Amino acid sequence: MAIQLKLFHTTFSTTPHRFSTTQTNAVSGRAQRLLQSGAVRPVLPKEAASAMKSEGYILLDIRPEWEREKARVSGSLHVPLFVEDMDNGPLTLLKKWVHFGYIGLWTGQNFTMINPDFVQQVEVKVPDKESKLLVACGEGLRSMMAASKLHEGGYSNLGWLAGGFTRSKDDDFSGVEGPEKLQYATIGGVSYYFLKIIILLQAVGKRGAKTF
Repeated sequence: MAIQLKLFHTTFSTTPHRFSTTQTNAVSGRAQRLLQSGAVRPVLPKEAASAMKSEGYILLDIRPEWEREKARVSGSLHVPLFVEDMDNGPLTLLKKWVHFGYIGLWTGQNFTMINPDFVQQVEVKVPDKESKLLVACGEGLRSMMAASKLHEGGYSNLGWLAGGFTRSKDDDFSGVEGPEKLQYATIGGVSYYFLKIIILLQAVGKRGAKTF
């Protein structure tokens, strides 16, 4: 449990969304209660395929569209918890510029807001609130927020992909679509190119080690 809850603090600092520290602490508190009570079941990425195949869980991907386009699990449902903020008022434009300078350029993430119709959109796709939903995102924070909202909305069989897709391995999910690996789909902007360089250097290092 301590490892799971630590994720909330490590991922928040790099997740560019419009919610305050107070809201994040509140979500963390609800998350602790939901996990400790068993209302939301943590599922590791390596256990997800089995949970879907043998236990009937439906994978609900709540990442924004630009992350899902890079990599997604075949057959998963998609309802974004965060959507791009299209407001172009003076204050929002100022926030967008600050966001781009501090976060957007490095991560490639758009300036977003909580999807006000999230639960209603899930209800359209999954009207039976006793259905087993495995809620997933890139790192685990957003999906826990989504699970909390769905629990408040009456869904009673919720799973949470602990650590998100970034903690998954290549063989954790049988079918993955898109140009990127699932565990790298959250990474964008300048950090994406740094990642590619690191991967290239690792590959070169492995070849060199085999040569000797």
